Amino acid sequence: MSAAEGEAPLGLFGRYLSLWVGLAIAGGVGLGAAAPGLFRALAAVQLAEVNLIVAIFIWVMIYPMMVQIELGSLRAVGARPAGLGLTVVVNWLIKPFTMAALAWAAFRWLFAGMVEPAAADQYIAGMILLGVAPCTAMVFVWSQRCRGDPGYTLVQVSVNDLIMVFAFAPLTALLLGVSEVIVPWGTLLLSVGLFVALPLVAGALTRAALLRRGPAALDRFNTRLKPAGVVGLLATIVLIFGLQAPTILAQPGVIALISVPLLLQSYGIFALSYAAAYALRLRHEIAAPAALIGTSNFFELAVAVAISLFGLESGAALATVVGVLIEVPVMLSLVALANRTRGAFEARAAA
Repeated sequence: MSAAEGEAPLGLFGRYLSLWVGLAIAGGVGLGAAAPGLFRALAAVQLAEVNLIVAIFIWVMIYPMMVQIELGSLRAVGARPAGLGLTVVVNWLIKPFTMAALAWAAFRWLFAGMVEPAAADQYIAGMILLGVAPCTAMVFVWSQRCRGDPGYTLVQVSVNDLIMVFAFAPLTALLLGVSEVIVPWGTLLLSVGLFVALPLVAGALTRAALLRRGPAALDRFNTRLKPAGVVGLLATIVLIFGLQAPTILAQPGVIALISVPLLLQSYGIFALSYAAAYALRLRHEIAAPAALIGTSNFFELAVAVAISLFGLESGAALATVVGVLIEVPVMLSLVALANRTRGAFEARAAA
């Protein structure tokens, strides 16, 4: 198969990705409503609160990017620390506090007369949990779609994960006002292993094996593998919306209310991070992933903690689920924005 032939399916998917995503969302909700028993069975395939079916689809999305990483290039990150510093500052010194402020403003002021105070407290708690859990897995997908530096993205995610081990519980306790937060270490460690360590090792071994046959073999493999990432993304969307179809159909008004501060947080954090990256003259392949990491959330961890602290049927758990529902459409819109503004970043970095 020629390179052109290998790229054709991705070109079709990429050109109309918004359409495919819309169809996947609608299809997921429709299938979830029509066959709830099937999706309940799929939801039960879990280990440490991580749905293994979703994990497989996410792994399919991440693996192609890991094959492209030249491990030797990771040493160069130390010579370009600004992007890594931006990631740390936004994710741990800004994002949790802006999410708490927006959640409080929405449900203590803007929507105060529309929900019961007890329910409002729960929604605020769930949104805070999302704000304190920066993304691990899907960032690799968004980075790949905006042609981010895969090695640098790996370092950004790895440092985030390391900080999360120490900072998640204290920040959550501070912002929720609870004295003891039970961190689901199984969820945290399993997710890091599944979505970072395992695909990285698999990608490195694949890359080494292909390079022994020459660079052309690696190029051909990467070309053929490209459509798998988009297929994995669409399959993930169908499954997530299918799993949450009963919630979407039963409580559309509440979901809409919760979405407002989450959307403001997502676009606001991206704007802040992207503007700071521009001011710092970061190259686009570092700036775009840095902004997207702060915008995305580690929803497996947030959902698990919400359930353990407040219960499966709680408003806090519902709020974290809404974060899952809006993430893919929001992130795709921001990837499109990042791609349209690449020229401005490249011109400033070269000036």
